[in-house]
Amino acid sequence: MGVWFCQVGASRLVGDLKQNGFFKTKELITLCFSHEGYKQPQELLLLAYFLSIGQQFDLVINIDGFNDVALSSLNAEHGIDISMPSFQHLDPLINLVNQSTLTPDKLQSLAAIGRYKVRLNSLTEAIGRNRIASINFVLDQYHQIVSNKYRAELANFARLPSNPSTSSIITVTPAVTTRDRTTLFDDIAKNWMTSSMLMNDLLTARGVPYFHFLQPNQYHTTRTFGVAEAKAALSDESPFKRSVEKGYPVLVAASQSWASKTNTMRFFDATHIFEREAAPVYIDNCCHYTLVGYRILADFIADSILHSDGSWKAANH
Repeated sequence: MGVWFCQVGASRLVGDLKQNGFFKTKELITLCFSHEGYKQPQELLLLAYFLSIGQQFDLVINIDGFNDVALSSLNAEHGIDISMPSFQHLDPLINLVNQSTLTPDKLQSLAAIGRYKVRLNSLTEAIGRNRIASINFVLDQYHQIVSNKYRAELANFARLPSNPSTSSIITVTPAVTTRDRTTLFDDIAKNWMTSSMLMNDLLTARGVPYFHFLQPNQYHTTRTFGVAEAKAALSDESPFKRSVEKGYPVLVAASQSWASKTNTMRFFDATHIFEREAAPVYIDNCCHYTLVGYRILADFIADSILHSDGSWKAANH
């Protein structure tokens, strides 16, 4: 979701911010560090890396939550610790480095994933450039079709077993503790919030404001879906549905608990922002939005920044 927000929603966010007098005369340059499958603590590690090589920031926005519950729980199912990068992304790397683990079925699935990803990136760029409503409608519909195929193939790849190997040069950390379904999401939420607090600490020490947003998802909402949107967005077969249903309430509770203990981090729960929108906002049964959805999210982020504690502005004069 983050990568597509950078391509589709970032310009809207910049436009929203520049309506405010504080930003109006400033040149706003967005730097996107998102990548498919990133979750905590990978976001924390990425931030630490760029700070260590001298990258300067005036303001940092973190939009996450879905990958943390959906992909961390998949890690647990496959015997990998929740702190490790996503199994969906690690397993293909292991397959490529140690090809004895790569079955013919997984090879075909991996090739299909690559083709869909290239097509989606091209469509996303085209949607971002397009300014004609009729063409945008066609592109958006085609994007939805390709995205559904892409997500389905990812789920298929995750289900396919790899050949066992005792000689791989890549070793993935197994679960460091035994977790049932209750403690699993408690630990995921703790890892998610602790990592975010550490990001905040790193940035606060450098006078850089940090804004953390819990992204919306269709499996944690009271939204009323139209027939067409429901068909695209809601599926009992989604490998992520149950993890979001179980995990999002724990993330919300963890964020509220942290907020009661400290006021040093600017955290915003965006899970409700699509509730009153009549137009379709979800394009697949995973976590991605229509152009309307990304614009609503961009508007919410801008509004949250502009109406938050204004003390951070002093560091950006």
